Amino acid sequence: MATYVVGDIQGCLDPFTHLLEKIKFNSNRDNLWLTGDLVNRGPASLEVLRFIKTLKHSQVVLGNHDLHLLSVLCGKANLDTQDTLGAILSAPDKEELGTWLRHRPLLHYDAALNVILVHAGLPPQWDLSDALQCANELETILKSQQYPAFFECMYGNVPSRWDNSLQGWDRLRVIANCLTRLRFCDQEGNLDLNTKGNIAKKDYFPWFKVPHRRSKNIKILFGHWAALAGKTGDPMVVALDTGCVWGHCLTAMRLEDEKRFTVSCSA
Repeated sequence: MATYVVGDIQGCLDPFTHLLEKIKFNSNRDNLWLTGDLVNRGPASLEVLRFIKTLKHSQVVLGNHDLHLLSVLCGKANLDTQDTLGAILSAPDKEELGTWLRHRPLLHYDAALNVILVHAGLPPQWDLSDALQCANELETILKSQQYPAFFECMYGNVPSRWDNSLQGWDRLRVIANCLTRLRFCDQEGNLDLNTKGNIAKKDYFPWFKVPHRRSKNIKILFGHWAALAGKTGDPMVVALDTGCVWGHCLTAMRLEDEKRFTVSCSA
């Protein structure tokens, strides 16, 4: 038995199945962890969702594209010109798939391994306890009948900094932005959610390089940031989005020995 962690699939079914063949993945024996963004931009988001939903031993965390799909499904957002979610919206099982996706966590913590799986990252103010609590707050709303109200208020970049005194939808919006959209922030935890490359603006850092980050004692596995090409320079912070949907490659890491496996992707 092995545990494989796979980066952002984003509707790219063929590379995903080729990668599973390469690692000789056995769904009855092996565990599969997925960094989120299962859907969107790629050509086969519906098929990816249907396939992952059938897996016995999968651990999925939600990404920003997954949240966007859920928002569209409940009528709180429209598709933009780059979205490739139309097949899901017209599928007979769209409600079943949406309900399954809505019940996935925002963060997974394996206490035995002291490892966090998250889509984007953690702000510097959060330690493990904070991260678990904040993720649980948003997960509770997503699983409840209040979820459409959250999606109505989800989009936006403000407040731009986590503060434990935040309440209501502002609080949940910041939690969602941290867990699913974070790349850069400053030492005080102010988020820069607009810069998408790998070069920070002045006085900002990649979230995992912020001095005095409170989660430094935990190994963190994340996706979301294809521009890093799977490299962070820190063995405790593992980037797994290697730009499959942009024509680069899809990556899996075997957790037991951290060996990486990749398959090339065509744009």
